[in-house]
Amino acid sequence: MGAIRILLAGGPHDLPETSRIHEIDSIEEKVKVCFGAGYEHFSHHGEFSDNQLPVFQWCGSTKIAE
Repeated sequence: MGAIRILLAGGPHDLPETSRIHEIDSIEEKVKVCFGAGYEHFSHHGEFSDNQLPVFQWCGSTKIAE
């Protein structure tokens, strides 16, 4: 399967806008983005943006294990 462009919504207010467009292989799995001292998690619930990109909503964060 080819790369699918997605839009990340929600999460930390200081997550850069340039980090909100990602390419993934499948919209079936959660997306994990390294940010600060942890990871931000996003998942798709069927929503699409005005330009038809799948919207992944923020669903939580985890810290990087030391």
